[in-house]
Amino acid sequence: MTALDDRPLVLDADARAALFTDAHTVQRFAPTPVTDAQLTELWDLARWAPTAANLQPLRLLFVRSAQGRERLLPLLAEQNRDRAATAPVTAVLARDDRFHDAIPHVAPYLSGLQPVLEENDGMRAEMGGYSAALQAGYLILAVRALGLAAGPMAGFDKAGVDAEFFAGTPWKSELVVNIGYPAAQDAFRPRMPRLAPKDVVRFA
Repeated sequence: MTALDDRPLVLDADARAALFTDAHTVQRFAPTPVTDAQLTELWDLARWAPTAANLQPLRLLFVRSAQGRERLLPLLAEQNRDRAATAPVTAVLARDDRFHDAIPHVAPYLSGLQPVLEENDGMRAEMGGYSAALQAGYLILAVRALGLAAGPMAGFDKAGVDAEFFAGTPWKSELVVNIGYPAAQDAFRPRMPRLAPKDVVRFA
């Protein structure tokens, strides 16, 4: 990779492959542990990507203790339990319904937005929901950028996870992502087709 003074850095082919074309969703993980430093670095990377008004509603719960797994696994869809059981870490990605409380810190120029969001539950849910979804995508790319693999899963009991892990808080679960290193065998399913530019791209 080379950085030009007058243009943003352009990723080389290897970096693009690691983030996109060669990366797969992992179904089975190796027992290699993921460290606290690696998990902290995930957020240190993902947090720089854009969200609506810089409000950053995503919150993370890293589940990796035996006790945490015992609480989480029964709340996953049956077909997802084996996948999570082999992962050294399962991240529960949540949206903080009180994300607007951070406006004085993360977007002080938007002080007038805080009372608007406080009074408008629908606006807050919509704004927080799509920004948290964006951040979930950024987090998966951060996982790949650090040489780890991700296995995102939407099949789980959201109400059950919220009651078990987030009771008494404004956090609402959105996605579960297994994180670790691919197993030596049966880590991936065959690559599924992707839509071509001619099928999805238009110009105006």
